[in-house]
Amino acid sequence: MNSFNSALGKNITFVRPAYFIISGFSGIPNIKYYYVFLCFVYVVSVLGNTVVMAVIYLDHNLRTPKYIAVFNLAFVDLLGSSALVPKLLDIFLFNHPYISYNDCLTFLFFCFTFLFMQVFNLVALSYDRLIAIMHPLHYQVKVTHRFMLSLIASFWVFAITPVLIAVGFLTRLSFCRSVVINSYFCDHGQMFKLACNDNTPSYVLAMLVIALFFVFPLLFIVLSYLCIGYALSKVATAQERYKAFKTCTAHLSRVAIYFIPLLITFTLSSGIHPNARIINISLSSVFPPMLNPIIYVLQTQEIKVSVKKLFKVRKES
Repeated sequence: MNSFNSALGKNITFVRPAYFIISGFSGIPNIKYYYVFLCFVYVVSVLGNTVVMAVIYLDHNLRTPKYIAVFNLAFVDLLGSSALVPKLLDIFLFNHPYISYNDCLTFLFFCFTFLFMQVFNLVALSYDRLIAIMHPLHYQVKVTHRFMLSLIASFWVFAITPVLIAVGFLTRLSFCRSVVINSYFCDHGQMFKLACNDNTPSYVLAMLVIALFFVFPLLFIVLSYLCIGYALSKVATAQERYKAFKTCTAHLSRVAIYFIPLLITFTLSSGIHPNARIINISLSSVFPPMLNPIIYVLQTQEIKVSVKKLFKVRKES
């Protein structure tokens, strides 16, 4: 830590390599088929999320606080997939594992910003369902368009700020041991471990980020649904309980798809094979954006009605 503090006050030259090497999987034959599969997932994700955003934009009945959050979720999924998958395919499918120092930091910034925003979108939708079910009479007052837009804007700031700090800390590190990153992208955790000077600030920030962007959001979502379950238990009829809970199924499906692979990775972090870790994290990065539009179109009545209405208008015209 002392070397880091002294570096802030003195003109010290840091060892910055011309490039990094993204190692990816090791010892797996025919792994290129996996990247072809990711390419297919990416195409479906782009098409699906574009459709969801278009439907919400074109149908004025969907201009509600809930669908502002859903629109932002689709927007983040589209940008997140586009930031990660094309570069991933270029590195591994077209055999370009070398990435320049500045490009690697840029790659890291966009990947983590969109990854964190996916979590915050799930938190926003969880809060929306919590108020809608626990305080239905006050929902229109508590969850307004202005509130949801302000919440999402604050989430963007909160997601970008720690990533900028992480990139700043990485620029204060000297990489004189190795330039091989044992991951499928410019992973912050794998990068600061390559440093040959004090990486304590990066390590502390990494632990803080896990708490702020994984543990606390998951706890909030779990507590929200415990409160929702308690509220639904007070509802008179089973049919009303089912109808209220059905409005949560799309969000719950997305939460499970996003968090379960990460829970497995973090729980077994010490004993999990590097290849298994890469598969878990890569699937948790690309699968939710692909499944998000499928889940919301199939499980959300308003979007299904809107899609049918738009297709009917287009057919008649």
